[in-house]
Amino acid sequence: MFLNSNLEIIEFMIDSVLFGLQFLIVPVAAYLFVISIFGWVKRREESADNYSPVNRFAIVVAAHNEQNVIGSIVRNLSSVDYPSHLYDIFVIADNCNDNTAKIARENGAIAFERFDDNKKGKGYALEWMFEKIFKMEKHYDAVCVLDADNLLSLNFLKEMNKQLCKGHKVIQGYLDSKNPGDSFIAASYSAAFWTNNRIFQLARYYLGLSCVLGGTGFVVTTDLLKEIGWGATSLTEDLEFTIKLILRGERVYWSHEAVVYDEKPLTMRQSWKQRKRWMQGQSDCACRYLKALLSRAIKKKDLVAFDNAVYVVYPLFVVLGGVVMLGNLLKLIFFTEITEVFDIKFGLATLMFLVSTYMGIVFVALEGKFSLKMLGYYVLYPFYNITWIPIMVQGYIDRDKKEWVHTLHTRALDIKDISNLGKAG
Repeated sequence: MFLNSNLEIIEFMIDSVLFGLQFLIVPVAAYLFVISIFGWVKRREESADNYSPVNRFAIVVAAHNEQNVIGSIVRNLSSVDYPSHLYDIFVIADNCNDNTAKIARENGAIAFERFDDNKKGKGYALEWMFEKIFKMEKHYDAVCVLDADNLLSLNFLKEMNKQLCKGHKVIQGYLDSKNPGDSFIAASYSAAFWTNNRIFQLARYYLGLSCVLGGTGFVVTTDLLKEIGWGATSLTEDLEFTIKLILRGERVYWSHEAVVYDEKPLTMRQSWKQRKRWMQGQSDCACRYLKALLSRAIKKKDLVAFDNAVYVVYPLFVVLGGVVMLGNLLKLIFFTEITEVFDIKFGLATLMFLVSTYMGIVFVALEGKFSLKMLGYYVLYPFYNITWIPIMVQGYIDRDKKEWVHTLHTRALDIKDISNLGKAG
């Protein structure tokens, strides 16, 4: 009797905690779901051919020991469908001890070598390069930031020129994958990016909210960059600069037709390191900027700032969701009678997780990326999503560690090797 009474108390306490957590999670989940609806249907965009090529671009490729792939992107950039006199290709060979700079020059890029043992990382490298561009005699209307493993759709600069002509100052391109079929991990990354492009980025573009910079494939006007400075040197310099823009009343726009392909990690080990770095940077940004974002949202009734505040703390709600699922699982194991075959709360929580996960295949199909091979990989996609939970916890714990972890790139493809060139869906 005494044991049963104690178990009932423990079960009541667990139920109370789980109810409280769900009370926090459900409104955020509902908010994100409603936002996503606006990305379900893609609108027809005005053709980039309606806009004369007038903007001059400084294309900046950040590279650290990228001799395997740097030649591919420089050749790709040299062949884009845009007047060659209206763009220059700059490669930052950042703390390299290989032939990155040499190969970049051989393929027609202007290579700058940077060595700094104290200020390591892409954010510092970009800041260093931007200062050099500002001091050049040639004037550039906008800077385009890329990674060394990228390839661009040939219409990329035409689409970005269109967005600049429309008055947009910061534009993120469509983030696609060079190697979705190389492994389960690469396929999971690709599916996540394709889904995010549709229900996060495109939806916010349509709603007039701010999209989020994705680290590569984005353009920012030189005048704005000079005015506010880069100043983004965290492990997620893209998110930090996005927040910096929003706090100044600017926003990031989206170009669904300007496609940048990048190489996804092949193994769980590589993926874990990369995603942990992302979560370290996002946790760092959340701790430093959440208060300012919420303050702007409240004082100025700025929905853009509120939406971004939700985004920066989103990992917390994912972790809380994991706690709820774990709590329901423990209840199922320790508090469910043997005669009860199924615990309804655990079943519903599991069902919601699986539905939300597998619903993404619809958007993969809408983006024109569906294949039987991708469907086969997608069976294991929930496992990839579950691994985010310990990664997010680790990222928060290590948020103050600033060491940059390099991801090795080996996929030296040509743009001709990628099917459906320039089509995102």
